[in-house]
Amino acid sequence: MMDHEADTPLVVGDTVLRSRLLVGTGKYKDLEETRRALEISGSDCVTVAVRRVNLDASKGPSLLDAIDRTKYQILPNTAGCFDASSAVRTAELARDVLGTKLVKLEVLGDEKTLLPDPIGTLEATKELVSQGFDVMVYCSDDPRLGVRLQELGAKSVMPAGSPIGSGQGVLNHNALRILLELVSVPVIVDAGVGTASDVAIAMELGAHGVLLNTAIAGAREPLRMAAAMRDACRAGRNAYLAGRIEKKLYAHASSPMAGRIAGAQL
Repeated sequence: MMDHEADTPLVVGDTVLRSRLLVGTGKYKDLEETRRALEISGSDCVTVAVRRVNLDASKGPSLLDAIDRTKYQILPNTAGCFDASSAVRTAELARDVLGTKLVKLEVLGDEKTLLPDPIGTLEATKELVSQGFDVMVYCSDDPRLGVRLQELGAKSVMPAGSPIGSGQGVLNHNALRILLELVSVPVIVDAGVGTASDVAIAMELGAHGVLLNTAIAGAREPLRMAAAMRDACRAGRNAYLAGRIEKKLYAHASSPMAGRIAGAQL
């Protein structure tokens, strides 16, 4: 990486990540495609749905076989939990089996919308923080909810750009901007990404990272999309750090008139 692209790492609790793209592991056609997509994405943090993966090696091949623990930080998540108590139990299981205190907390409201339940999310966050977990919380993009989660001790707030798997991208730019102003922990856009431009936009708005799964695994060519997402995350982050030009109502010449040689012919 050239000097002008140098960046600080993404730090979540005790975890330090070199990539700001976090990726999921579901929906690939097989474990080999999973392994290759993870590698191409450039991510060093992959999330695993604890309730949907075989954690017992004696029962045959597992998703965990495709994840090199020397290269990737495993981020267990509580996907599929619809109340605080089941989310807490799932996080405890992940800590015992995977040996990590890092957890992506999901407490969903219903099976149709898969929107996060704010009350259950607050309850589970409080309990897991009290147990010493580094909690990364999937939530709505409500800035005040983000503040409450940080106050409870969440290490990262992860607002949905749009509903899970919808591919709609970041729908509420202003909510994300306000959230970024109000909290000091990393804000990682989670869910709803459809293509590379969605990732770039999230990063250009100032998000500290993006977590996605379906946008890669569900693409016509997942490996090519993994590369696109990798590049978009880097481009969006660099654009944010560089600082975009001010938007103007009228044209503004890129070649100033002042200083032109009299009578010069262009």
